[in-house]
Amino acid sequence: MTARAAVRADLLALSPDTLASLANRGLVKRATKDLDAGAGPDVSVADDGLVRAVYEDGTQTELPPGAGLDRGRCSCAAPGICRHLVGLVLAHQRSAAAGPEAVAAADGEPPAPWSPGAFGDEALAAAVGARALARARRVFEGGYTAEVHPATPAAPEPWVELPTCTVRFPVPGEIGHALTDASPALRGEMLALAVWAFRAAGARPVEPGAAALVRLEVGGGHHPSRAAHTALDRAVTAVDDLLADGVAHAGPLVGGSLRSSGTALASAGLHWPAGVVADLAAQVEAYGDRSAAHRAEDLAALAGELYARHRVAAAGPGAYADVLGVREAGETALRRVRLVALGCRVRGAGPATCAEVFFAHPEAGVVLVLRREWTAREGDGTPPPSGPDVGTRRVLGTTLRALATGSLISESARRTAGRALVLGRSRVATTTVVAVGSAWTSLPEPLLVRDLVAHTADWDRRPPRLLRPRVAAETVRVVELSWVGPVAYDPAGQRLSAEVRDAAGNGAVLSAGYDPRCPDALDVLADALAEGAGTRWVSGVLSRAGGRVRIDPLAVLTPAGVTVPDLAPAASGSVPASADRVPPPVGGPATHRADDDVATTVDRALTALAEAAHHGLRSSPPSVLSALDDAGDRLARCGLDRAAGLVRAVPAALPRGVTAVRDAWVEAQIRLLVTAELHRERDVRAG
Repeated sequence: MTARAAVRADLLALSPDTLASLANRGLVKRATKDLDAGAGPDVSVADDGLVRAVYEDGTQTELPPGAGLDRGRCSCAAPGICRHLVGLVLAHQRSAAAGPEAVAAADGEPPAPWSPGAFGDEALAAAVGARALARARRVFEGGYTAEVHPATPAAPEPWVELPTCTVRFPVPGEIGHALTDASPALRGEMLALAVWAFRAAGARPVEPGAAALVRLEVGGGHHPSRAAHTALDRAVTAVDDLLADGVAHAGPLVGGSLRSSGTALASAGLHWPAGVVADLAAQVEAYGDRSAAHRAEDLAALAGELYARHRVAAAGPGAYADVLGVREAGETALRRVRLVALGCRVRGAGPATCAEVFFAHPEAGVVLVLRREWTAREGDGTPPPSGPDVGTRRVLGTTLRALATGSLISESARRTAGRALVLGRSRVATTTVVAVGSAWTSLPEPLLVRDLVAHTADWDRRPPRLLRPRVAAETVRVVELSWVGPVAYDPAGQRLSAEVRDAAGNGAVLSAGYDPRCPDALDVLADALAEGAGTRWVSGVLSRAGGRVRIDPLAVLTPAGVTVPDLAPAASGSVPASADRVPPPVGGPATHRADDDVATTVDRALTALAEAAHHGLRSSPPSVLSALDDAGDRLARCGLDRAAGLVRAVPAALPRGVTAVRDAWVEAQIRLLVTAELHRERDVRAG
């Protein structure tokens, strides 16, 4: 091997973990073994930075400057990144007499923050190739969204989350060695889009101390196309008709019409409104089927969300990326990924049972959701599948219970814009499930939360839920606990709760409600949280109520392993025997009864609006009109004068026609949805 005459700093900075991510760990181990056995190549570095390696068997390998391993050339027949390219990097590091750790130690200082956006398109073409650059340019012309995380002294690795993948830049000052969870065929294109996102973010102001520019829109004209506007207008018109006539009077074709509108919205690139319309169609069809999945309040909330997003679209181009999901990619194929299961949530309505398995994607820093549904056969008396039942069902060659407590390694995974996980079957691209072990404890932030206060610090700056991106598992996280208090059970509310503290000592409430589809979930959860169980990590959905963080648990990690309460095998009882049968202190000592009255009043007003939409705004029965007037009076007594006036305006608009009634209903619905969300989250102790 050559002496240390010339070195490539980018190759010296490639750690074994980064090499394993670019290729795979098996190739790294084999190349290391060959070097240790003295079978390494002769390496030379040209004046222009081209690294050449010649092996004893005559195999020749080259790696141009500014390019990643995927752009290297090798005379062997192996496709993609081969062991010879990995051996070239390792041999060059050894010939320089310093690996990545030694170089970092020699510097004595962390690398200065840098931005991939500083690289021009010429360097980008050298890193990804002309074809990938041309494909990326077509996407750029249409526009796309990105969440940019610039490098900081505390986190020197810049990264960006694109609609359906993540791109990281682990080597300071180099873009060719970027890591992405996109498939190899899409790697170059995604790398170019990430660089352009950093370039666009460079012109945007960053708040002091901010670690990210959230939901940046890159390229395009920043306007939905004419086809997108037309599709959105048609969807709103369909909902106009639905509300005017009422869900109770909707014909059998309404659901199909809404489904068609949702498809048109997705084709036009408006994925968030498309999801709203699809959910509306499901609600209408559920009512037609007399299914328990239908709730008038849910349908009304979806209608309010669609109107809110449509109003933003009509107002101007300010927040299309967040509100409409403009130009989000429908699906993106992922390269070989390892996903860590975080548990499962089982819910049912009528004869159907749905299971959602949550997976942490460590490289992307997000949670993906795999959905499966089973329906009992009608007419034969078969009960709907329960949580323990679906836990034994086969999914991808294993049981759902094993899938929800393991790590998934797949070469045929796809990720949607809404963070749903799609797994295909292939004889070539395999999918395997292994034990999760202690993988939870090594998850990166923000997937693993040690400080709930810091994690939720920016929640107050979020837009309302009805305008946020419609992504699954938005707040599913693993929380490290330092203390678990006594478990308490409220028989009236059928809810199990416990006071807990995170690793930083911040208090929170862990709370789970009873679901008949999972009869023994609370028993299992109580046992896992009991004193002496050793529970230190819990996965769940984070929310805020009364200024406190709440954790709705999905799974717990104890010294015995991961336990998923919803999939727990049936036991003798259905009431938590190990919990004290007393209401838990979930609201804190400063919770006021008046605050409960406000929440109840807002909920009653939303119910009255939902009933109006259910029966039809064109001719709501007197009982509904009376309920709206009464809701307005109650809101006024609680001090919500603006909301009270909007609710009273609905029946008052009847003489002016159905359009006036609908406009008044939309104003009241949006106002109350936002009021209910803010009221649930605000700290009542603050005033």
